[in-house]
Amino acid sequence: MTTAPHPDHRSAAALRNPVGGHVPVAGGLATVGLGYARELAAETVQVFVANPRGWATPAGNPAQDEAFREACAAERLPAYVHAPYLINFGSHTEATVEKSVESLRHSLRRGREIGALGVVVHTGSATGGRPREVALAQVRQYMLPLLDELTHDDDPFLLLESTAGQGSSLCSRTWDFGPYFEALDAHPKLGICLDTCHVFAAGHDLAEPGGAKQTLDLLVDTVGPGRLKLIHANDSKEGVGERKDRHANIGAGHIGEEAFRELLTHPETAGVPLVIETPGGKEGHAADVARLKELRTGP
Repeated sequence: MTTAPHPDHRSAAALRNPVGGHVPVAGGLATVGLGYARELAAETVQVFVANPRGWATPAGNPAQDEAFREACAAERLPAYVHAPYLINFGSHTEATVEKSVESLRHSLRRGREIGALGVVVHTGSATGGRPREVALAQVRQYMLPLLDELTHDDDPFLLLESTAGQGSSLCSRTWDFGPYFEALDAHPKLGICLDTCHVFAAGHDLAEPGGAKQTLDLLVDTVGPGRLKLIHANDSKEGVGERKDRHANIGAGHIGEEAFRELLTHPETAGVPLVIETPGGKEGHAADVARLKELRTGP
């Protein structure tokens, strides 16, 4: 197993945009998760702290939590948590909303316990045929109190991730973040996780020359500078505007490598880590991490 490079030996490019991946943690947050990250030569990591397709809220392992937190601090490895997929604050089902509150509160608490900088949550959809305005009012009612609970200095940011535009999505295009931020009073602990596959599928053509710059410019125009905290760097198996969330390896999809190179030169991405969520297992993940590192250094 290779070891992570000493942080003092990192290049300026690495410090601008650490590149890493979502890592498995079954069997140990620190032993398995960080071991996998080191094999990828990852400079940032994202983990689940609960079953992503369930409502369970496990307590975690204090020894693993401490080892994970200390290793990430020692190696200057930014860590992030991805909240479960079932969370939807726009649901018309009361039980789903109540479980969403409990699940997100758990992810935020666990994020602080393991030293995560942010917790990613999908922005959800307006179910039951209700207007978006009604669903957003419900987002405000139930999500804003969770943001207000983030009063510790080491609490993570809550990072909103837009969807690929399926169904009655509350947030898929860059401008959709505007009403979402308004509903949450543009809370100071609120940020954005931009998934390249999702915004491409939703209709932002990152593949055309200047497309990534235009998309990021629109994002800044909508929510202001400094809100982009994390990028999910994924190519897309489907074409632009297809509204299909199908990730591809970097350069092997319809987005292409040049879009990621352009993304890495935009002022808004300065200091923002990139996390891959691509297919191919460990070999594919390591190749994608290496490819993104090459792209951030220029042609």
